[in-house]
Amino acid sequence: MSISNYAENKLLDTFRNVSYAVAATYVQLHTGDPGEDGTSNVASNGGRLAVTFNAASGGSMVSAAAVTWTNVSTSETYSHFTLWDNSTGGNCLWIGPFSTSATVVAGDNFQITSLTLTMD
Repeated sequence: MSISNYAENKLLDTFRNVSYAVAATYVQLHTGDPGEDGTSNVASNGGRLAVTFNAASGGSMVSAAAVTWTNVSTSETYSHFTLWDNSTGGNCLWIGPFSTSATVVAGDNFQITSLTLTMD
């Protein structure tokens, strides 16, 4: 997984006493590498959904609850995800691959179960 260019700069600015906080985090699905800005290979199915995380520990944190896309509109294979600070627009914060790609068929539900989305 990788921190986005935007988030790298925001984190570095904290060393200049510039505070930074994210009010909410949203996850978006991708069918290939999203790139450093998170804009490539965006999945056709649904938009970004809110995701919450447990407190960080040992240099890592995991999702606190399941995130489910219901009745997806397009058959495709999800291989990556991005985390954003807004449900539409906003700034990409984090980029990562799924440990295993997941193929869905139109009408399926797709779920990232709790404790499986890990940032480290």
